[in-house]
Amino acid sequence: MKSLLLILCLFLFLNNLSAQDTKKGKVIVEKFLSPSLQGNRAGENPMRRLIIYLPPGYETTDEHYPTIYYLHGFLVNDSFMMNWNRFNELMDAAILSGHIHPMILVLPNSDNNFGGSFYTNSSLTGNWADFIGKDVVDYIDKRYRTIPSRNSRGLTGHSMGGNGALKIGMLYPDVFGAVYALSPAVLGWAAEFNVNNPAFKGIDSFKNELSGMQIIASLMRGEPDALIKFHIKLMADLARTYSPVEDKTFLSAKMPVRYIGDSLVVNEEVEKKWEANFPINMIEGHLSALKSLNALKLDWGRNEENLHIPITCIQFSKKLEAYGVKHFAEEYIGGHVDKQGGLDGRMYMEMLPFFDTYLKFEDKARPASKMKDSKKGK
Repeated sequence: MKSLLLILCLFLFLNNLSAQDTKKGKVIVEKFLSPSLQGNRAGENPMRRLIIYLPPGYETTDEHYPTIYYLHGFLVNDSFMMNWNRFNELMDAAILSGHIHPMILVLPNSDNNFGGSFYTNSSLTGNWADFIGKDVVDYIDKRYRTIPSRNSRGLTGHSMGGNGALKIGMLYPDVFGAVYALSPAVLGWAAEFNVNNPAFKGIDSFKNELSGMQIIASLMRGEPDALIKFHIKLMADLARTYSPVEDKTFLSAKMPVRYIGDSLVVNEEVEKKWEANFPINMIEGHLSALKSLNALKLDWGRNEENLHIPITCIQFSKKLEAYGVKHFAEEYIGGHVDKQGGLDGRMYMEMLPFFDTYLKFEDKARPASKMKDSKKGK
């Protein structure tokens, strides 16, 4: 009798455990060879990692799902952001509570030897815009039950990733139908991000000795030289991205400014190359793409530590408004990272509901009886 009771208890425990597991999504880590990054002159690895979140029920149904692509920031990578923001827990909580409908989330690794790709096609480091807009999407659509339509693909990212979301949204409007940029950085010259930044003086002695994590750690510790190290690495990476040259120097790139003694000399040709790659200067050439998006939003913190971000976000929004591009723009009380994660953060409270509203779901995945009031009549 005791044996029978033990077997029954074990059965109930395993059944309950299985039921609990079905209420959680699944995280998969994969690597694939990116055609757009193969053969790059900088020696960047074309074998790239992807972190994929599959919603609860994915493995027990035949449903197809919309997909959100999240682009990470400068000096970090997909794995760091997945753990920092605890995306699997955010997605589980949002889906299981009915905050959003089930979706797939994909985090591609776009880190490089200098800390960031800025999601830009470069003759030196590889075609990082194509990596996202072509390779990653094609790989995911072929291997997972996505809804392979622009109307069911969302693109988002934070900081450098926000920059990339806006840029790739303009370059690939046939691939992504909705774009949300979180605190997008380096949209254009402003405040501390300008040709007078003292980082340009330190470029000649730059050896790329510190990793992104080391620089971030020094910033968090408040070390006095941390910010200049950050900016030197940023300017070096941007030069390799925006103004590479065919030579075998350490950077294989030209800077928009150089110093003769203490005198600053602007290289206008290089400066124009940088400015052509700033998203704020791409608007005029991509108006039809911007106007074709089903939804576009950018936000920024009032207490942003990178002073150029609020300035350029407002400029970007005003320029969109002047050209008649419908979009949302919002300032909130917060800094660069402190209001991103958690159940009260921007991603959970704003970004996920944004895509839940503006991405197209399969009809059977959105039964009318379960739709939230805000979705009725959509």
